[in-house]
Amino acid sequence: MEKTTKYAILSFSGGMDSTSLLINLLHNNFSVQCISFDYGQNHLIEIKKAELNIEYLKNKGFDGRLEHKIVNIKDAFNSAGSSLFKNSEKVPTGHYEDSNMLSTFVPNRNAIFTSIIFSYALSWSKELSDSQISFSLGCHAGDHAIYPDCRPEFYKKLIESLKIGNWGGDNITEYMPYISYTKADILKETLPIINKLGLDSNTLYKNTNTSYSPDLNGVSPGNTGSDIERILAFKEVGIKDPVEYREGWEKALKNATKVEEDYQKKLK
Repeated sequence: MEKTTKYAILSFSGGMDSTSLLINLLHNNFSVQCISFDYGQNHLIEIKKAELNIEYLKNKGFDGRLEHKIVNIKDAFNSAGSSLFKNSEKVPTGHYEDSNMLSTFVPNRNAIFTSIIFSYALSWSKELSDSQISFSLGCHAGDHAIYPDCRPEFYKKLIESLKIGNWGGDNITEYMPYISYTKADILKETLPIINKLGLDSNTLYKNTNTSYSPDLNGVSPGNTGSDIERILAFKEVGIKDPVEYREGWEKALKNATKVEEDYQKKLK
């Protein structure tokens, strides 16, 4: 990596949010280490998508500021009991804040991810003569209802503990700009940045996966909670989602709209 004055380490799932945050960091002149995790998830296609975007960005002139590592931690989740793994219950369909989405929660996942990435950040800081490292996470407000390990108070206490428990912890600063954003907010902020950098938003977002139940080619069913949230974000922004949906964009959009309407009626 070429020397710059700013360095960031990013939890890079290959989804829409972490990809948007990567664009944010590159726009702000960071050199970025991206860390992806193979934890045995059914939707492993997200890592392949992540690799496609890394290759795309390197070919667009960011090669000297971009590095990608894939960390295998499958053994840590052998008995996790989430619908995101093989031989578990089917991933539920419906609204992303419905209680049945609790089956997609992976116990302690983000605590493990955060601890590992924090370790990488400490090592990198030391290599760079105790330089400041921005510890970057793309968690957003839409995750708060179902996933307690995506909430601000969780990260505040966890990162505070990691800093207390490590020499050099003060060299790591957390960067979670989307913590109060919806997915639509993330899109609204990122699309102009993509254009400013001379990149193609369709290419970048096509090379992402948000669905917890895509097929082996990355085609999304369009009916799981994560699908619905993403589809509604693109609807709010007023553009077509470039990822492929099993029954096409129009049907996916119609279904997501109905799911949202039914959910709002249920709340009344």
